[in-house]
Amino acid sequence: MMYQAYGAQASVLDLIRPVAAVAGSALRTPWPMIGQFFSVRKFAGVLETFASLAITHSRLPFGITEAQECDRMVPVTEEVVDATPFASLLRFRKETNAELPRVLIVAPMSGHFATLLKATVKTMLSHHDVYITDWRNIRDVPLEAGEFGFDAYVDHVIRFLRAMGPGSHVVAVCQPCVAVLAAAAIMAEEGDAAQPRSMTLMAGPIDTRVNPTKVNELAKTKSIEWFENNLIADVPLAYKGARRKVYPGFMQLAAFVSMNPDRHMQSFKDMAQAHADNDMTKFHMIKSFYDEYFAVMDLPAEFYLPTVKGVFQDHLLPLGKLEVHGRPVKPAAIRRTALLTVEGERDDICGLGQTLAAQDLCTGLRQYMKSHHVQTGVGHYGTFGGRRWNNEIYPKLREIIDMTN
Repeated sequence: MMYQAYGAQASVLDLIRPVAAVAGSALRTPWPMIGQFFSVRKFAGVLETFASLAITHSRLPFGITEAQECDRMVPVTEEVVDATPFASLLRFRKETNAELPRVLIVAPMSGHFATLLKATVKTMLSHHDVYITDWRNIRDVPLEAGEFGFDAYVDHVIRFLRAMGPGSHVVAVCQPCVAVLAAAAIMAEEGDAAQPRSMTLMAGPIDTRVNPTKVNELAKTKSIEWFENNLIADVPLAYKGARRKVYPGFMQLAAFVSMNPDRHMQSFKDMAQAHADNDMTKFHMIKSFYDEYFAVMDLPAEFYLPTVKGVFQDHLLPLGKLEVHGRPVKPAAIRRTALLTVEGERDDICGLGQTLAAQDLCTGLRQYMKSHHVQTGVGHYGTFGGRRWNNEIYPKLREIIDMTN
């Protein structure tokens, strides 16, 4: 019933937002003795901010049409290289004759679309041939397509690396670090020609026993039955994925916002203030972040629940108990894939040391093939976007790719 209740509330808000937008615009009009008052302009900003903030369940466009190459900009077009009912392997093809290292960015399936990594893609396009896992909202995938669990996630990483061909590199951001490490281990054990030359794991929960965060503590204090009973809902009949069991995107968004409510409330106040001051540059800068942040996707229950239990409760990977299709995952089998782990000093989602743990698991790698970087002054999102990502983290990533290409 929670999905239906959310839908009813969303429908009401969708009716109110246009009215708020019109009212805000009217109040901003310089009517004699009205529009000149700052308090009126501020209230208009509040109304227009409310009208601008809406949850959507569809992926926004990447909108990347050009990229830097040396001292010039070259056109970029999107190309679907491979696809399943659950995801597409999306390539950002640059119009260039240069042979660039092929890099697969594995986006998290954690409530947001792959476009959350737009800034990551833009930066990497300067020197690389970039691909990304473009996950579909599971509520739009019919039941006939089958289930999508952790094993299927690993299968997709392997499939997409094979589609890209030998000599590729892989970058995992946040949640998929466990699945990517598992995929690399399986490919290494099989002697797969498409096993990546380098693997970068960024702010991912390899071992959440290390320096646990509030997210980790929540997972440990609740039983898996609690998660299933309180967070899982059926997709309504109005959608293609009707009757699927999912962790709804709108609930995930509420959880994200509740972690830092003061920060988000201040951002909303800043939007209203910027609108009142007619500082539309600042207003649209904040709005663009929330346009992406409020674009949410549902997670399949058969993926979400085993991930909570296996990664955050039972710690299967660091304890050597993780299996894919009943096959033990052996990180020690990785011998030809250089490893870079990246962490943010102020990360309140993935604590310091949790991603570093991959270094100890990959015992088959010689020390010169392992690197670790802790970025000072950034939180979780700062590890893959922003000024320090561009100027300090990305050069480390580029270095390991160049070293192994």
